[in-house]
Order: sequence, then structure tokens, then C-alpha cells
Amino acid sequence: MSNLTSPEFFEAREVPLGGVRGVRVDRVLPQRDLPTLGAWCFLDQFGPGFAEMIVLPHPHIGLQTVTWPLAGEIRHRDSVGSDVVLRPGQLNLMPSGRGVAHSEVSLTEGVHALQLWVALPAEATQLDPGFEHHAQLPKFRSEGIDALVFMGALGDVESRATTYTPLVGAQIDVTDVGTVPLRPDFEYGLLVIDGAVRVADVELKPGPLLYLGTGRDEVTLAGPARVILLGGEPFPDDLVMWWNFVGRSHDEIMAAREAWENEDTSRFGTVAGHGRERIPAPILPNLRLKPRKQPLRNQ
Repeated sequence: MSNLTSPEFFEAREVPLGGVRGVRVDRVLPQRDLPTLGAWCFLDQFGPGFAEMIVLPHPHIGLQTVTWPLAGEIRHRDSVGSDVVLRPGQLNLMPSGRGVAHSEVSLTEGVHALQLWVALPAEATQLDPGFEHHAQLPKFRSEGIDALVFMGALGDVESRATTYTPLVGAQIDVTDVGTVPLRPDFEYGLLVIDGAVRVADVELKPGPLLYLGTGRDEVTLAGPARVILLGGEPFPDDLVMWWNFVGRSHDEIMAAREAWENEDTSRFGTVAGHGRERIPAPILPNLRLKPRKQPLRNQ
């Protein structure tokens, strides 16, 4: 399939980043009609030109955090003992399992980065938390295409980053006109970072996500542009997403919030170097949180 007869665009919205004064980010996922893209369930873009990024210790459950810097350096510290400086072209990946905490602080001015989450399948939500730093990532190259594969596989090129469901995440530099291999059983989306890319008769500029759907074995891109390709098998579960937590029920989210507010180190551990500094959990709304229903295309 090469045509886009009815292209679906999902516009980013500007939101305040909790715990950081005066900092706003562009949130691309989740959307009401696109709660997940494969297992990708969250995508924020910081910058370009972020003067300073200070995200104090905060918790996660039920997901993998994926930090992808585009410019600048970020220091990551977490409750499993990691202390890593992350630079462009490198990947930080943190599976939360039953509970983890971390902080991220910029070391340079002009930070530009993507923060993504991957929803864990139910059987992986109670695993021990962990952390991976990948300084070298595999490259997929073809005519007009130069890509870094940070998660999953693109064609025959596969990242060593741990995944729990079939998916892909790649940064693609489109230098001219090139074709990217896809899997028909995956759904895909494209986000332009800079430049503009033409997909069939559709021009995509920085801002919205272009949803490509399923049933494609390739897509032809015409640049020049730098784009992010995300995809995966449609995620089957309805998820409850609140604050920094991904779960399946209100009670699961409530229990995680209480554990964080009670400073339960047996669940979330401690992030070294911050003392008692941490981001407090917001107040839960006065209603039961309901799962975001997957659209019919994921059934």
C-alpha cells in the first residue's frame, strides 16, 4: 500500500510537565482515538531549545521509559543504582516492572529530546525493575534512508534493547527519496522532527503524528527530513494511565500512588543524590479511573 486516501493526523498538545515550574512539552501520545501505537503509549517532545530540564525523582509502574535525546546531554539516576549521562544517538531504557523511580537533569543548555513509554504486557508488570544504556545502536541504510534503530527491528536490522512485545522505534534521516520496509501486521506512525517529508500525496511537517495503520509492507518517504518511526503489533489491553503509572484498574493505580506518597522504598527504592527531594503525586480525581478503550482497529 502506498496511497493515503484518508490520512489520519494526530495533533500534539502543549501540556505542563509535572513538578517543573514553567516547563511545557508537546504531548503527541496518548490521544483519545489513539491510546496506543503498538505498545507505545506515551510520547512527549521537549524542545528544541529547552534551557533547562530538571525532573526530580518520580515513580513508574507498568511501562518502559524510553529516553531519546536529539540535542544536549541528560543525566539519568534511578533506584536500581544507575547513574548515566545520555547523549544524542544513545538510548536509555528503563523497565519499571512493579515499581521504579528515577530523575533526569539536563547538563547542557538547548536540550531537545523525546520521552516515550512502552506499555508492558500484563505478565511483565510484576518483574523486577531494570535499566539499559545503549551507546551504540544498529543502523539501517538504503537509498535515500539512513536510520538508527533504537527499539525492535527495521527490516533485518535489530536493536539489542529489550522488548516485551513486537515493536519498532527508529530515527530516520531521509536524505532524498527512499523506501522503508514495514510489517503488515504492525500499525505505524510517523513524527517529523525537522524538515518535511512527503508520504504519497501527503506532506508531513513537524507537529502532528501521521498514522499509517496496518497492512503495509513498505512506505516511501521523500525528504529531506528527520523523522521518528514508531510501530508495533496493535496492543490488545485497555489501559488505565494516570500520572506516571500504567495499569489495568483504578485500584492498581491507587495502590501505587499510596506507596509513593508513603515513601515505600520496598516498592520504589531510592534515587541517590537527591536527599528527600521528590515529585509528590497529584490528588486522584473524585471518581474511579476507567481504562482507555482500544479502538475497533485494535480488536
